[in-house]
Amino acid sequence: MLKQLMLGAAFVAATAVSAQAQTIIDGSQVDEILNIARGYGSATLEKQSNGDPRITGKVDGVTYQVYLMNCTNNTNCEDLNFYAGFLDNKQTLDVINAWNRDKRFGKAYLDSDLDAVIESDVNLEKGVTRENLDAAFNLWTLILEQYTTYIGYK
Repeated sequence: MLKQLMLGAAFVAATAVSAQAQTIIDGSQVDEILNIARGYGSATLEKQSNGDPRITGKVDGVTYQVYLMNCTNNTNCEDLNFYAGFLDNKQTLDVINAWNRDKRFGKAYLDSDLDAVIESDVNLEKGVTRENLDAAFNLWTLILEQYTTYIGYK
């Protein structure tokens, strides 16, 4: 019994150390977010019209933006908004509604010019692990791949 308790305590201690060793990223670490984006293709850092950061990237020939949002003094941003718009790719509301009904991730809609758009959001307010943010970028690449096929862009 003592041996089992000691093994259990060792496991708990190892898990706590492992959790502490994970890198936490929040919206103040734009360079780290940019580095993760570059792991999926080209990406550059730009500024939005209000001065907040924006990343423009390209995955498999598809251009997208990551808007850092709800920022304080153009830093310490609370959210990421992944965005891709497809100029002159007109879809019906039935097609867009079917995507939103059948797919769990990626919010599709028609912009004011009735062009197809896809978005996805990530909350960074309290920070996320680097691994979690990398997974969000990986999910975004899958969403882009599926959506561009779905709307006939590729």
